[in-house]
Amino acid sequence: MARRRKRHYVVPGAEQAMQEFKAEVMKNEGYTVDASRPDDVKYEVAGKLGIPLKQGDNGDLTTESAGHIGGKIGGSMVREMIRLAQEGLARKQ
Repeated sequence: MARRRKRHYVVPGAEQAMQEFKAEVMKNEGYTVDASRPDDVKYEVAGKLGIPLKQGDNGDLTTESAGHIGGKIGGSMVREMIRLAQEGLARKQ
């Protein structure tokens, strides 16, 4: 049985901010995001990638397929964080 990781943020309130950031980034990527349930964007991402992700048990999903879904979301978030950091550094110079 697969176990879900529970992320623990060091900064209080960071979890809510990261969820809001995810929603914003994925909206900018063209996905439909419910601000109250930003994690649900993974189903739309999976559908666009042709991966049969469903609510509940996905034990038949390969690690590679799950990685494609998470990679699309996380990769988009990391690219945006880098862009924001570069923008901030450029303003300081």
